[in-house]
Amino acid sequence: IPSTPYDAKGLLISAIEDDDPVLFLEPKKIYRAIKQDVPEKLYRIKIGKASVLQEGEQLTLIAYGAMIKPSQQAIQMAKKEGYSIELIDLRTIFPLDKETVIASVKKTGRMVVVHEAPRSFGVGAELMALANEDAFLYLEAPPTRVTGADTIVPLPKGEDLYFPDAERIFDAIRKTIKF
Repeated sequence: IPSTPYDAKGLLISAIEDDDPVLFLEPKKIYRAIKQDVPEKLYRIKIGKASVLQEGEQLTLIAYGAMIKPSQQAIQMAKKEGYSIELIDLRTIFPLDKETVIASVKKTGRMVVVHEAPRSFGVGAELMALANEDAFLYLEAPPTRVTGADTIVPLPKGEDLYFPDAERIFDAIRKTIKF
């Protein structure tokens, strides 16, 4: 699930060339919201490899797709309060880059997951289980999620209330760090 045009091209080429079936999801919300120069030459982004977009020391913020931009906005808000946040763009959710996630959570001791899907049974729940199984002794606060509500996505008028925004993400960052 790409968050930028660059990642979309590299992941799509990797998906096309993969010997196994690949389900490629594109967040329509960012189709025209993000502009970026993309090289004309072929390049690949490894399926199953996350990207650490920003190094940090106090908390690991994990997102993908359309949730990267509001996560970056929340990090800017957190910087103003002196917080150091590590941002991971998963890029793919299956396979999941467990090594990058666990290494980061062990380093920071805290984790917030952001995704636009409903709260229940989502990627956030899987990542929280992973942190509890593989990094529990390193956790300084309970892992938390900022997600869509446990309901269908509303009509466009209600989307702003449904999807996580920078304010909700920043609130979760602050609460988790102050735990």
